[in-house]
Amino acid sequence: MILKILRLATRRSPLALWQANDVARRLKLGFPEIEIEIVGLSTEGDRNRAVSLSTLGGKGVFVKELELALLAGQADFAVHSMKDVPSILPDDLGLVAMCERADPTDALVSNRYETLAELPAGARIGSSSLRRCLQLSAAFPNLVFEDLRGNVETRLKRLDDGDFEGIILATAGLERLELSHRISEKIDVGTCIPSAGQGAVGIEARTDREELVPFIHYLNHASTHRQVSCERWISRSLGATCNLPVGAHAEMGVDEGNGFLQLSTFVSDLKGDRFLRVSQKAAIDEADQLAHRVADLLIDQGALELIEGP
Repeated sequence: MILKILRLATRRSPLALWQANDVARRLKLGFPEIEIEIVGLSTEGDRNRAVSLSTLGGKGVFVKELELALLAGQADFAVHSMKDVPSILPDDLGLVAMCERADPTDALVSNRYETLAELPAGARIGSSSLRRCLQLSAAFPNLVFEDLRGNVETRLKRLDDGDFEGIILATAGLERLELSHRISEKIDVGTCIPSAGQGAVGIEARTDREELVPFIHYLNHASTHRQVSCERWISRSLGATCNLPVGAHAEMGVDEGNGFLQLSTFVSDLKGDRFLRVSQKAAIDEADQLAHRVADLLIDQGALELIEGP
């Protein structure tokens, strides 16, 4: 079957549309004869911003409608921020490709302060992520972290209106929206381990669509796929949804001329009273074994009990 049109499902937020259009641009470079159609969809996570993500059921509420469009044949690919994608997908769907990853770190945005360390005691910091709040609370116990939802522009407006002294956003999202000038500080991963997949754009599709294989191979960035797959195995092994305080970050490096993969993880209870950090490294071609080993270490040290609570 020869396709003439490729339909890309996406959320309608400015950042999601940027990502879908970037994927469309890449595809047009490799397949100039193909027409690309952007299918913008409204998700439960976008419609219901008055309720916390944990109450709604986690960040998976940002992808459900896109997955339904794939299953119904209304779209060929769904374009996701990988940090929003649950670790377990519906039957017949798969994460078939991942584009080259951008900066995976979290960032402080503040109009008055350049770093988290400069913020005064009692300063209000907005974030929708329990993972971010608990890690940063441990490092900066004098700060007050409050829930903040909405798209990037909405959150920045609340900062500019004086509701917060600072807010925490993903570095990649700010840079993609040409808002890097708003970044006060990129937070080191040693202080705040990112969410699994943060900074990466993933492509989801039906697994029975063999005619999509050439496009999948063209879009996929192998090292990003390897790193993000390691990170997602941690979430999957712990049964962690996207709203739970679990971080996982895989990074490639070179030691004495040999490439390696470093996998760092964070798991906390819901109050931040108890947490675990496990970090291990292995040869790049042993990435799967590394992910399994780190997951087993976390479980052996009580990670499941932390997540499940008393």
